[in-house]
Amino acid sequence: MEFSIFQETRRGARKVNQDRLGYVYTRDALCLVVADGMGGHVGGEIAAHIVVRLIIERFETEAKPILSSPVLFLQRAINAAHEALGDYAERFRMVDTPRTTCVACIIQDDAAFWAHAGDSRLYMMRNGKLINRTRDHSKVQYLVDNGVITADEAGKHPDRNKVFSCLGGAFEPSVDFSPRFPLHNDDTIVICTDGMWSAYTDDEFAKGFSSGGVQQNASAMLNEAERRTGTTCDNLSVIALKWASALGGWSESATTQTSTLALGEFSTQMERTLTLADPSSGRPALSETEIEQAVQEITETLKRHGSS
Repeated sequence: MEFSIFQETRRGARKVNQDRLGYVYTRDALCLVVADGMGGHVGGEIAAHIVVRLIIERFETEAKPILSSPVLFLQRAINAAHEALGDYAERFRMVDTPRTTCVACIIQDDAAFWAHAGDSRLYMMRNGKLINRTRDHSKVQYLVDNGVITADEAGKHPDRNKVFSCLGGAFEPSVDFSPRFPLHNDDTIVICTDGMWSAYTDDEFAKGFSSGGVQQNASAMLNEAERRTGTTCDNLSVIALKWASALGGWSESATTQTSTLALGEFSTQMERTLTLADPSSGRPALSETEIEQAVQEITETLKRHGSS
C-alpha cells in the first residue's frame, strides 16, 4: 500500500478536548478511527478513548496482515466497544453511561469499508468532487431529509447537536455500514468530528481538499473552521488520507509505503493514555495516580471485550 496521511485534534474554544482519533496499518490493511465523546467531560473523554483504543487493538489482533472480512470486523468491534462502555459504567456505578460518536474505516485490497454512529463524518473525494459521505444520525439530518429545513438552515438550527445514535447509552446504537467502495488513484478520504465539518458546506469541504497535500489542506481547514466558529468552536479532529492505487500514477510528495513492514508488524498512531486536565478547564485536574488508575481500569475493560 502507498498513501499520504495526516491526523490532528484541537480543543477549539472548549475547556476540554473529548475527541479521540488514531490509525494503524499492516503491510496490506489500514484502519482509521475518530470518536467524539458526549455528555460530562470525563465521561466523554473516557468513552472516546475506550472506543478508539479498542477498535485499534482489535485490528492489531485480527489483521494477519489483512482482515478476513472488513465488514464483519467493523460490526464486531463496534458492538464490543458499545458493550465495553456499558460495562465500564456498571463497574463504577456511573449515573450515565459514557457515550461517543464513532467513524471507523478499513482499507484493504484497494477498497474502503466504513461504519459510523452519530454525527462524526467520513467524506470521499475524487478529482476535487465529493462522491460520498456518511449521513448524520441527528435530528437536523432527519429534518433535512424530510424537507422540513434546508441544509443551510441545519447549520444554525438549535437542535443541531442532538444525535439519536451513539456508542454507549441505554439503547443499542444504529450503525450504518458502507458497501465495498473501490478506491482510485489520488482519492481522498477524510473522517472528522462535527467541530470540523460544521463550519463548511459539502462543496466547500470538497474544494478544500481538491489540490495539494492532505497535511496542508487539513491544517488550513482546521484553521479556517476555528476562525469561522470563534468563541463557539467545538473540539475539532480530522484524519485525512490520500490513496495511491496499485495501478500507480502517484502525485503526492510525502507518502507512507508499507512494503517494508514485516508480515506481523504494525504501525500505530494514537494517544494511548488520557491527558491531564488543562488548568483553565474549570474542573479539578486529575493527579498522576488518578490518571494511571483510569488507564488501568480502561485497560481491564478492553481486555474483557477484546475477543467478544
